[in-house]
Order: sequence, then structure tokens, then C-alpha cells
Amino acid sequence: LAEIQNCNNVFYFEARKHQDLYLWIARAPSGPSVKFHVQNIHTMDELKMTGNCLRGSRPVLSFDSNFDSEPHLQLLKEIFTQTFGVPKGARKSKPFFDHVFTFSIVDGRIWFRNFQIVEKDAQTGGDMAKNAKPTLIEIGPRFVLNTIRIFEGSFGGPTLYENPRYISPNVVRAAVRSQKATKYASRVADTQDREARVRANPLPSDPLKDVFE
Repeated sequence: LAEIQNCNNVFYFEARKHQDLYLWIARAPSGPSVKFHVQNIHTMDELKMTGNCLRGSRPVLSFDSNFDSEPHLQLLKEIFTQTFGVPKGARKSKPFFDHVFTFSIVDGRIWFRNFQIVEKDAQTGGDMAKNAKPTLIEIGPRFVLNTIRIFEGSFGGPTLYENPRYISPNVVRAAVRSQKATKYASRVADTQDREARVRANPLPSDPLKDVFE
């Protein structure tokens, strides 16, 4: 499909078990490609932010300084730049910028935000003063990307980087089920222990229990 549409960058969303969402970003046809686990998704309809931007306008890309700290983060920065950046004169694009895509690294994950660039006075609604700085209003959506693996080829090939801190959602759910099963087994063991103590220590019979019958 990328070759038919003459595209160099591919987004592919992969949903599994109706609850896990993965994102592939790949350069076609030679690579590289990255696989992410998408977490904490909040849509524009859910957030109901006041920000807005024109359809087809170009975004300004803002990256956290941590992207320059390690080689695999530098590679991710370049992939994001080539994927999200819209070149001047691109088909169906506007020639101006009116929103910002921010990529920040927190807890080893990539946090994405989308903001509108506002150059109007919030009180009067007119143009801002010459020395005033534009303000940012969040548009949405929000999501977090957890890097799983970076491949040399497009959607495959040798592994360039593998995240050692990534834990599969299946492993997390299995651990939760195992913890619940352990709690249940503990309750059953306590019940059996109590029944054994009651049998081992029966209450003495009361000689007066039948007096009023």
C-alpha cells in the first residue's frame, strides 16, 4: 500500500484481544521500524479541550532534551521528525504553523501532547502586543508510547534496540490473576485451619441446656 500511494512513512495500529493497542512506525521500504505499546489514551472527545487548529496546517515538533542522551532515543527523534513533520509545499497541507506536537520522556516512556498556538489576546480577542509571547492551549489527544523494539528493516529484520524494562500486558494480567488466586488459596487454607481447630477443641457440653425444654 505504501508503494502504491508513493509513501515513505507508514503508521500501522495493531489491536490485540480487544484491549491492547500497538503502534508500528516504519520507513518504507528499507526501514527502520519501531514497535510501541500505546498506553493511557485520551481522545479529543473525552478531554473536551478548548484548543483547536485548522485542518491541513503544519505542526511544530518539540522534543525533550533527553532525546539527545542515548543513541536509540536519537534514532526515535529522527523517525518522529520524518513521520510527523510536514514539509513545506506538501500535498493538501497549509503553508503555516498553528499547533505544536510535544514529545517528552518520563519514566522511560514517550508522552505525546498536542497544543494550539494562540496569538490573540485572551481578554480582548484582538492581536497581541509585539513583545508578548504566544500561549499554548491543549487540543488533544493524549497518549503514551512505550518502546518495545527497534528493527533495522521495515516491519522486521535484525533488532537494533530492545527495551529491557518493557513488560508484556499478558504477563501483567497473568501476575494479577496469580495474585488473586494466591489470596483465594490463602482464604481457603485459613478456613480449613479454623475447621481443624474447632474439631480438635470441641466445646464442653452444658448440663443445663435442656432445663427449660
